[in-house]
Amino acid sequence: MPSVRLHPPVASRRDAQNHISNPLPQLLQTPSGLAILELQGTINLPPLVGDDANWTNSDSNRDGDSTFETPIGKLMFPDYSPLNPDDTKWMKRVYLYIGKYQRMTGEVKKLAKPLAAIQRRQGRREFGLARDQSVQVMEESDDRDQGLKGESSESDIDELDIVEIIKFKIIFSSRPEPVGIE
Repeated sequence: MPSVRLHPPVASRRDAQNHISNPLPQLLQTPSGLAILELQGTINLPPLVGDDANWTNSDSNRDGDSTFETPIGKLMFPDYSPLNPDDTKWMKRVYLYIGKYQRMTGEVKKLAKPLAAIQRRQGRREFGLARDQSVQVMEESDDRDQGLKGESSESDIDELDIVEIIKFKIIFSSRPEPVGIE
């Protein structure tokens, strides 16, 4: 059976992410970290027209397929204050502006079971740690990993990093309301 090494986030890696751009979409960023976006309904995207299509070859998967990105809107937390980050009043009201003329109002809810956002490791070095050092950390921290050490060569094992633990979801359960241009 194939095995995959899963590396936990390292404190120095989390500090580095504050200064480096996060590889995940900004739409998912909340004051408390990443969140799942839950919409009731369907998002109707405009048809693809020549230069309007935002194809990115850098986000290709293993099969060489390209992905397509479409910005849906702007996520705003009107009650969040960076001066008081422990206050959770900001979770009661969240706005998602879709285009210039529609706004959805939602709220942030805690997930019953947190989820891990993972990504495949790229290259031999990431965030200043050598690959062998990060594997060593994983082997020392998890006794269940003992069976993986001799089963297959390191080139056969895929490696994944936990980017962040997702503890919240943003729920938009009502229809969009019209707003004017300010």
